[in-house]
Amino acid sequence: MCYEERPRFSGGAYQSILRRVDAFLDDPLAKAIRERDRRGQKILKLDDLVSAAVEKLKARGLTSPYLKPFVVSRVNYTRFSKATSFDFDETLDRIIASAAKFNVDRIRQEDVAKSGGAPPDED
Repeated sequence: MCYEERPRFSGGAYQSILRRVDAFLDDPLAKAIRERDRRGQKILKLDDLVSAAVEKLKARGLTSPYLKPFVVSRVNYTRFSKATSFDFDETLDRIIASAAKFNVDRIRQEDVAKSGGAPPDED
């Protein structure tokens, strides 16, 4: 559903979250489509917040093709959880709240480099 609304949606950045909170729906097709659309709207809301944080990081001079996955990993609390299942709505709401509070002023180029996403230094 996200790709229908935004053909250039970078869904791969959210794979680490979605693989833990989403699964095949056993509902009838009409009901499943409505649910997918509803869930897609939450993901697009998260994408808006993540994209805004990436733009602020770029404005501060941070450069990397991996800024979006970097921001997603910082707001994704599930990455360190040992839980095996998560409620979609509860998890996305919590991650969206975290993305809304994301403080770009605390991020340094070294943080991005440690994540394996910074470009090599030019000598």
